[in-house]
Parts: sequence; structure tokens; C-alpha cells
Amino acid sequence: MFYKRASLLDSVDKITLMGPGPSCVPDEIYKALSVSTLGHMDSEFIKIMDGIKEMQQQIMATQNRLTVPISGTGSAGMETCFVNLIEPQDKVLILKNGVFGNRMFDVASRLGAEVDAIDAPWGIPIDPDKVREQLAKKAYKIVAIVHAETSTGVRNPIDEVAKLVHQTDALYLVDAVTSLGGIPVPTDEIGIDALYSGTQKCLSCPPGLSPVSFSEKAVKTISNRKNKVPNWYLDMNMIIQYWNGAKRVYHHTAPINMLYGLYQSLYLILDEGMDAVYARHMKYHNLLVKELEGIGMKMLVEKEYRLPMLNAVVVPDGVDEARVRSDLRTKYNIEIGAGLGDLAGKIFRIGLMGHTAREENVVKVVSALKASL
Repeated sequence: MFYKRASLLDSVDKITLMGPGPSCVPDEIYKALSVSTLGHMDSEFIKIMDGIKEMQQQIMATQNRLTVPISGTGSAGMETCFVNLIEPQDKVLILKNGVFGNRMFDVASRLGAEVDAIDAPWGIPIDPDKVREQLAKKAYKIVAIVHAETSTGVRNPIDEVAKLVHQTDALYLVDAVTSLGGIPVPTDEIGIDALYSGTQKCLSCPPGLSPVSFSEKAVKTISNRKNKVPNWYLDMNMIIQYWNGAKRVYHHTAPINMLYGLYQSLYLILDEGMDAVYARHMKYHNLLVKELEGIGMKMLVEKEYRLPMLNAVVVPDGVDEARVRSDLRTKYNIEIGAGLGDLAGKIFRIGLMGHTAREENVVKVVSALKASL
């Protein structure tokens, strides 16, 4: 039924997004999203696509030729990596210590892989010694890990694990959904074979795209599959024909304006300077921790393994965390996140992702928490 009153969009408040994503979006990206739509095969749009690829390679620290954004959120990126690399009965090892490690396990299992897991308690990083022991017992096609576990605020030791994986023939797959654009993701330096991320975290672009990158070893694996990739929409053999070469082959209608937003997002990060961006995230993370400790709150994760962009804060005894989050949203127009799974009701998740990582936001959320508590 047609609405004869004002659009519901007219009543949407401007919220300070300080949860686990999405993050605050800069005005320059909103402006990019509103640029006139081109056709997805237009020569001017092809130039924009090439610019996205080049900037994505810089931010992902890779020379991988198969480095493109997937049409879909970070979960589509996860599925892209697994569905292209896994065939039935392949042996896969998942290193998991939170929701998104569990999700990797689920996706790999659905594809008919023989999946093993190494678990760590939520809030604790993966232990490389346990990885070493397991890799000595069994050969795997893929070893997968989450770099920045969004559900817990833990930074996993992807560099140490990489050294162990490269002593085998396995492909190394890394979830960088929350880490990309907030901390270094040394793709080529440590030898990551398949990497995926999302636009709505530290890239500060609305959700809807998933940057991915595949090494030449991974590309060869995809090319030499015995069976077709079981997901048509995410088949990289087909997608690369749209994203590469002088003559592009239509695969699916690309989300044109979302790609404008990603182009501008990558441009802003490179314009600020990647080292400066990483330093900004760490600076305001340290300020947030200091201010939270000043009002008697504690962090879940040990300092060495904390993420600067996703802060897991222990809910004080006797506090109704749902009420506090509701207060922040309704009284102060601030969104923070709840704990998930094993940590439900036990932590607040405070995001300092991308454009959100600014002093005024730290001051705002700590003041609101103090008043609400």
C-alpha cells in the first residue's frame, strides 16, 4: 500500500555507530554513493573498477592479480573463499575462538569437507603450539583463521601460524573482515593464500561488498578443480572475466553505487596514509581503555592481544547490559554491541572502526556509559 505520509526514512536519526559494525560513514563516501549511476559495462565504470583493484591491492598489501570486491557482505567473502577452494572430502583445519571461527567451520562442513578444529576459549588467542602439534599429525588442504575475532576483541597470531602452515602444502586462509584498514594485514609478507574482508568495518563504507584476494597458488587450485564451483554467483573463474582484461565479460549486475563508495573509502585511507590510519586507531583505543578504567571498567582481553578497533569490555557485576545499551541508543544516540555466544550478557563490544576512531566519539561513549551505569 502506498504511504501517503512522509517516508519512514525522514525519521531516521543520525546515530554514532560504536558497535561491532557498521561504523560511521564519512560525508565523502555518502557523496560518492549519490553519484549518478553508470551501466556496469560502461567504459567509465571499468576505469573505476580498475582503480578499486589497484587501491585494494595496496591496502591488502598484496600483488595478487585476483584481488577484487565481491558483491555481498563479509560473509559472502567467506563463502567465496571456501566455495572456490574446497571440494568434497578435502581436509580442512579451522582455528576458532569465537563466532566467526565457528562460522568458518559451518561453511566448510556444508561443502562436504572433512573439517577438524583447534579451539581456544573465547577471549584467548589461538595457541600456535597446538597448531604445530595438529599439523604434525595430519595433512590439510586448507588451514583457516580469523585475524580479528569480532565477537571477542582478540587479535590472533596470524604471522606465527603462517610460518607453521608454510611448512606444509596447505593453503592459508584468513578472515580480515574487522582487521583490514585498522591494523596491518601483511598478505604477501606472511604468505596468505586467500583473504576476505568487508566494507562496513574499518573501511567505513556501508555494508554490501567484500574485498577478497587469492594468491597464485590459490588461483591454480581453483583452476585445477575436479568439479565445478558449486556456487554460480561466487565462482571466481567467472567473476574474474568481469574484473580483468581489456574486454570484460558480463557475469552479474554489479552494485554500481556501492562500488563508488568503496572507491572513495579506499581513496580516503590512502590519502590519510596507512601508517597514520593504524596509528589513529591505536591512539584512540588507548584513550578509550584509559577512560574506561578511570570509571572502574575492565577489558576482557589481555593487552598484548587486544584489537584497537573492537574493544570487549566486561559488564560490571549487577549491571543489566541490555538496559545500558538501550539507554545509550535512546538517550544518547550511540550504538554499542552486546556479547555473543559464550559472552552473551558478559561484555559490551565498543567499536572504534575507521571513521569512528576519533577523540570526540571516545569522550561521548565514556560519558554516556558513566551516566548510565
